[in-house]
Amino acid sequence: MKIRDLLDTVGDRALPVARERDTLEEVLQKMISHPHTRLIYVLNDEGRCRGTISLGILIRHLFPHGFEPAVHARFLIPMITSVTAEDIMNRELIHATEDDSLEKVVKRMIKAGVKEIAVLDSEKRLIGDLTMLDLLKYFHLPR
Repeated sequence: MKIRDLLDTVGDRALPVARERDTLEEVLQKMISHPHTRLIYVLNDEGRCRGTISLGILIRHLFPHGFEPAVHARFLIPMITSVTAEDIMNRELIHATEDDSLEKVVKRMIKAGVKEIAVLDSEKRLIGDLTMLDLLKYFHLPR
């Protein structure tokens, strides 16, 4: 089975996206408005997915005082001066395509330790997202 088939079963749900120039407050608002996820996909002006912001990254930047001992000194200035989604996004984008097999994507997610994955088209535009719960439901619950 392909990812496109699973996307059909998930149905239409609003995708959690931010633009690179969105403020951290705007990113937080968008995360709150998408309760199915703890991940925001960051898009550039052309609508291409450039990275992600996890709830953990957002917490680390909005509550930096709670992480000071664990943060290396060279990261303190960027952490304190970050003001946009682009400043804090993770640029190592783990993603799937519609033509990927479910098994391949599950292995990719487990290996990377991620619970959510972007589904991108050939031009890196976001067409959907899948969570590990979507995959567990598909593989382990009756349809």
